[in-house]
Amino acid sequence: MSEARPLWHGRFHEGPSEELLAFTSSLEYDRDLAADDLTGSRAHVRMLAKVGLITGEEEQALLDALRQVGEELEAGAFDFAPTDEDIHTAIERRVTDIAGAAGAKLHTGRSRNDQVALDLRLWLRREGRALVAAIQGLQEVLVVRAEEAEDAYLPGYTHLQRAQPVLLAHHLLAHVWAFARDVERWRDTLTRTDVSPLGAGALAGSSLPLDPDAVADELGFATRFHNSLDAVSDRDFVAEALFAASLTQVHLSRLGEEVMLWSSDEFGFVQLADAYSTGSSMLPQKKNPDIAELARGKAGRLIGHLAGFLATLKGLPLAYDRDLQEDKEPLFDAVRTCRLALQAMSGLLASAEFSVDRMRAAADAASSAATDLAEHLVRAHMPFREAHALVGGLVRQSVERGIPLEELVTNEPRLGPEALALLQPGEAVRRRTSPGGAGPEPVARQLEEARSRLAEQRHWFGHEPDDR
Repeated sequence: MSEARPLWHGRFHEGPSEELLAFTSSLEYDRDLAADDLTGSRAHVRMLAKVGLITGEEEQALLDALRQVGEELEAGAFDFAPTDEDIHTAIERRVTDIAGAAGAKLHTGRSRNDQVALDLRLWLRREGRALVAAIQGLQEVLVVRAEEAEDAYLPGYTHLQRAQPVLLAHHLLAHVWAFARDVERWRDTLTRTDVSPLGAGALAGSSLPLDPDAVADELGFATRFHNSLDAVSDRDFVAEALFAASLTQVHLSRLGEEVMLWSSDEFGFVQLADAYSTGSSMLPQKKNPDIAELARGKAGRLIGHLAGFLATLKGLPLAYDRDLQEDKEPLFDAVRTCRLALQAMSGLLASAEFSVDRMRAAADAASSAATDLAEHLVRAHMPFREAHALVGGLVRQSVERGIPLEELVTNEPRLGPEALALLQPGEAVRRRTSPGGAGPEPVARQLEEARSRLAEQRHWFGHEPDDR
């Protein structure tokens, strides 16, 4: 086995201090890039052979060594050395151990600057697509539950105060459209990630006859870099991914907040399955919505990752600076946290039981039809502000004097018994007929539109629908 020493040892009289290695090493977390580093290295080796920088025998020796390293890593048999700063160093050292003199040619025409940029783009291209599949899985659950809800309705809220009744399907589909925007953001992010930086070198390219286009084609990238300085310093795609993950998690947080409210005794709109709830170590009666709470709580962490990384980027000069090592931990954590949250919330919502009678009872208060009373007056050519004031006054009297609103409506000459029909249970939600509204007709059209959008988004990413 060759002596373990830094890749840059030639310039120095002495080896790195323990303090330097302890502070600068990224091996603890960038091991996650091992498979991507091997993939990129294989493509690089084939390119070197194609342009005549290594022989066919050397190409095969390097490919064999890379395969063996991959097997060792997968089996947990790979021995890391104290001087392995990162996964790239470790893999190259081990390839050289196995391939001998040919191993010293693995890094020909390549810098760790373009190498790590490549690995990170490969990782995000794969893991980002997996996260999008998880978003689409949650969207599918929401659409299925909306279809199952049929004519169930509940109060719609503004300022967390009851406002107007809406179909339960309409409420669930509101989240579908928010997550659809997340999918679109991820699509844009992954499009800008799909650029190969390999061949940019440390910052200025190379005097060797490299073929970056061949590497990009083999690795399935849509294109290669245009500017070598930009290629090694660009982390826009990381910042975009952190934003997309943060906003996706914010949407999960909002959904989680509703689950917490709805599952409380005060609301009683939903019962969570035991498998997606937790208990209390002290209070025997408790059934806690921990998934929903953590979906809300982790949003803060992801927002912190985004803000922290943007602060890291803001003062960097071109081209590569070691500060960019700070891209991996927040990215890895954000993408994986968001994906786990999506999957957990999918299971929670798929197994939840909606308390439709409780929802309807809460939505059937006569005051929930106040807007319908005002619109009834508008149809009789009363100005809306005047109608608003009249109905608001009736509601105030009902509250202050304890008189049922129905009685006040009957005795109001400009309303009368004819308007009582608007206060019947379910009537307010049935009257919501405008496009995109919360009533049966527009919601039926919305379900079709949601299904169409899901199919379109799956086509973008090549994801097949879940078997539900």
